[in-house]
Amino acid sequence: MDDSFQQGLRLDVTVSVCMSASPLVSLDDVRRAREVIAGRVHRTPLFSATLLGRQTGTRLFLKAENLQKTGSFKPRGVFNKLHSLTSEEKRRGLITISAGNHAQALAYAAAVEGLRCVVVMPESANPTKVAASRGYGAEVVLHGSVHEALEKMHELRESRGLTLVHPYNDPFMIAGQGTVGLEILEDLPDVDVVVVPVGGGGLISGIAAAVKRARPSTRVIGVEPEGAPTVTDALRAGRPVPLERVATIADGLTAPIAGDQTLAHVRALVDEVVLVSDEEIAEGVRAVLQYAKLLAEPAGAAGIAALLARRVAVPADARVAAVVSGGNADLARLQQVLSRVSL
Repeated sequence: MDDSFQQGLRLDVTVSVCMSASPLVSLDDVRRAREVIAGRVHRTPLFSATLLGRQTGTRLFLKAENLQKTGSFKPRGVFNKLHSLTSEEKRRGLITISAGNHAQALAYAAAVEGLRCVVVMPESANPTKVAASRGYGAEVVLHGSVHEALEKMHELRESRGLTLVHPYNDPFMIAGQGTVGLEILEDLPDVDVVVVPVGGGGLISGIAAAVKRARPSTRVIGVEPEGAPTVTDALRAGRPVPLERVATIADGLTAPIAGDQTLAHVRALVDEVVLVSDEEIAEGVRAVLQYAKLLAEPAGAAGIAALLARRVAVPADARVAAVVSGGNADLARLQQVLSRVSL
């Protein structure tokens, strides 16, 4: 992997406004984000999951971000980020790179705000997510591998003068995603553990910024696929390092490098990050569908997968909130996922 790719994902984000004196997103930053996005996103439910809880030995609750607008948590951060942009930055139009959920969220938010939007996606992107991004009005550019897609995004950004909206490595994005944590605390004030799927780290960074500041005794645990251990590798190295290979059914968790800002949040605020196999993720998808009657894409089921596989050590009867981060499952791929497990 060349240096331009690594530097692009890690460093190519400029934040023109400081959110607080701290280098980390604060609880007040998350609270302000909630005011900004109020009325623009759903306040998603926290469902009890009794049967799944029995299988995991916990009192389990599912934070249903698969029912969020565009089918994932992503619009929370996007709307907060767009609020921070200047009129000139908005006028130039927006651009991003995404495997799918961030692309949909940016396309949707840009349409709401009447802004031009370009999303660059690898050719292997989930067809359902590609179609949805176009449906919201974005110009979708499919280009090569994720490495080649990033180069294309930089090319288009420079040639058209577009404003980058980074998928995760941005404090406004992190604060927006942190509103998930605020809602969990409101619905389950005595939560013992929050389990969060991890891709680039924006969601868990925001949730941890909210939860650990408001209730320090609550453990926040991240879950990554074995085939895309982005944050795990960064924690081991002490810095963001590019993945040489990404291979997982959880396409929503395939960020090829952690952000410097998300890594800082994880190191400071997250208790543990664990890995799950694709087979365990597939079992998580099946279990959530069968017992909770919720459709989770593989990325969204990663937290439940970790609990079912006992990758997360929690006390008996602990109050656990697992974030179902997305539900944008392509039906053909869903059949392949479910074929991995016994129904």
